[in-house]
Amino acid sequence: MAQALRDLLWGWPTLALILSAGFYFSYETCFFQVRKTFCWLQSALGSRERKGSGVSQFQALTAALAGSIGTGNIVGVAAAIAVGGPGALFWMWASSILGMMTVFMENYLCARYKTSGGRGTGALRYIEKAGRFGGKLALVYAAGCCLSSLGMGNMVQMHAFSTACQELGAPVWAVGALAGAMLFFVARGGLGFAVKITEKLVPAMTLLFMGASLVVLWVFRANLPQAFGSIWEGAFSLRAGAGGTAGMLLAMRTGVSRGVFTNEAGLGSSAFAYEEVEGRSPIELGYMGIFQVFLDTLVMCTVTGLCILCCPAPGLTGTQMTFYPYEQAMGSWGRWAVSLCTVLFALATAVAWCCYGRSGLFYLTKGRGRTPFALASAGAAVLGCLLPLELVFQLGDAFNGLMAIPNVLALFIAAPKALDNLK
Repeated sequence: MAQALRDLLWGWPTLALILSAGFYFSYETCFFQVRKTFCWLQSALGSRERKGSGVSQFQALTAALAGSIGTGNIVGVAAAIAVGGPGALFWMWASSILGMMTVFMENYLCARYKTSGGRGTGALRYIEKAGRFGGKLALVYAAGCCLSSLGMGNMVQMHAFSTACQELGAPVWAVGALAGAMLFFVARGGLGFAVKITEKLVPAMTLLFMGASLVVLWVFRANLPQAFGSIWEGAFSLRAGAGGTAGMLLAMRTGVSRGVFTNEAGLGSSAFAYEEVEGRSPIELGYMGIFQVFLDTLVMCTVTGLCILCCPAPGLTGTQMTFYPYEQAMGSWGRWAVSLCTVLFALATAVAWCCYGRSGLFYLTKGRGRTPFALASAGAAVLGCLLPLELVFQLGDAFNGLMAIPNVLALFIAAPKALDNLK
């Protein structure tokens, strides 16, 4: 059932729709994300010093990064390589370059529609204004957002959280109870509470993960040319997987799917993180979206993938496939470091997505249901710790499709006027 639902909502048509949006926005702006690299890098790296009232730009950036830099950067990359081969990493890169402009447009449109009225927040602002069917698209999106926060944003993350905590010696029952209690309070507290966590957590976990990964790449640096060669060959070779061309398509589908899973381009989720930022132009908030995808996929997923390819794990899958090169390079310290990173990544993503899902629920219920949603988040966290990984991923992908389809359709409807303003 879960597999059939994923195939329906997260199959090739949905992935093609997301990619076409990224290509359209990139083409119409002459690849704005490449031409304006210095601008968005400068805006993102200088965001800590620029405060506004309410949630600061830096806090919003860390919340958006928390939502996207999750276990997809560890478990998702390993799953992509295991299913689609090394070539899947290339298609993650391709989808992320196009996805930069998709997230840019999501943040840009959200900021432009902020004063236009309506009861939606985040991506719901521009979706409900998307022509005569905008209201219905917004309802579907809000339901998908709420479900996806419980699926991909909670259960998937908590499954990895549980696995990593067990590696650190914690019993599964204690991990499930801790995760459920933690997300109950986060879901009740909302974004203002969440950013106080993410602004401390995201920089620390990113530095820890990058430091450990660079050690692995240095130890196995002799294998780097072979790793890059396998990525290129796997992306285009007719032998890339079972069935010739079908194998190449498998690498493409897996890479694109896992790429969107980790950077969230096309889901509209990052727009919720910037909802309470004031005193910043739509262009500046769009820059934050480009940087989010860049750091998440082009930097962190690439580093993870290269670590796996430089030190292949014989007979291992999933999280263990990622743990192996760190353990080989640094011994037990490496396994401890990547386990801790997994715990922090899962925690950060679950915190951010609790806030996104609550916004979707409030749209459907006109602001009611805070406590029931907090209880549902706690229950999903416990289930995520106990259910098998494959089932958890299938549910997460299916719920993502409920968000992506109405969001991308709304982006296409709103795009012409927005692109004219950009030009």
